[in-house]
Order: sequence, then C-alpha cells, then structure tokens
Amino acid sequence: MKVILRSDLDGLGKRGDIVDVADGHARNFLFPKGHALAASDGAIEQAGRMRKARDERDSSAREAATAIASTLVPKVITVQAKAGSEGKLFGSVTSADIVTAVQEQTDIELERRQLEVHGIKTLGQHTVTASLHSDVSFPITVDVVAID
Repeated sequence: MKVILRSDLDGLGKRGDIVDVADGHARNFLFPKGHALAASDGAIEQAGRMRKARDERDSSAREAATAIASTLVPKVITVQAKAGSEGKLFGSVTSADIVTAVQEQTDIELERRQLEVHGIKTLGQHTVTASLHSDVSFPITVDVVAID
C-alpha cells in the first residue's frame, strides 16, 4: 500500500515521502498514530508541498549550523571546575557545563544533546564534537581550568 508520511520515521522515510508499506502496518500503526495518510492524487500533490517545505527548512537549518560552526571552531571555550593538586577534577565536565560556557562566552545557544562529551575528568584542552545538523558536525575546543 502506498502511503504519504506525515512525520519523520526512522527506517521508513521523512515527512512528505511516498513509501510502499504492508497493508497491516499502515492500517494498524501508521494511520491510527497519524504518521501517514493514504496516497491519493490530491494527497500526492500535498506530499510534494510537504517535501518542498521540508527541503527549505533543511537548507536554512544547514546554513545556520554552518554559520555557528564557523564561529565556534576557531574559539577556545574555557570551563572552570574544581580540581585536585594532580589535575584531576572532582567530578567531570558535562555537556550542560559546556553549553553554559558557550552561551556566556559567545552568546550562541546550543542544546546539550547536540554535544558529544566523553568523560572530561582532567584539566587541560579537550575536543568535543557538536552536531547541529545531520550534515554539519564540528569540533569545539574546551579548555578546563581549575577554580582558584
């Protein structure tokens, strides 16, 4: 059965895509949850408009992510944390700490789930990967310094 997706579904497609699925899957899952509608002639035209709007949103989001990346890549973000005499932190630097530091130092708002932080537990420079868009990933240099 041909259906038009009304939302992005992993493994199936994105909003506005026309996909072929089993009748039971469409009848028992996609239609009741509002994830899809049957592919009629009028609905296919609507799907084209949905895809066009999705592509425009995607393009503007990619441009915004690229602009943020070009601003953050050359900068070094400083994060203060409590540390022992040997340079080990009491705890660790989290993605929420980095998001707060980026906001304070550059006025750029990120979400903590956009950052990939792997256990920063020592003083010094570390690299954190930020993924703001499916096509835009970039490194952020984080300098962890001890609180005086």
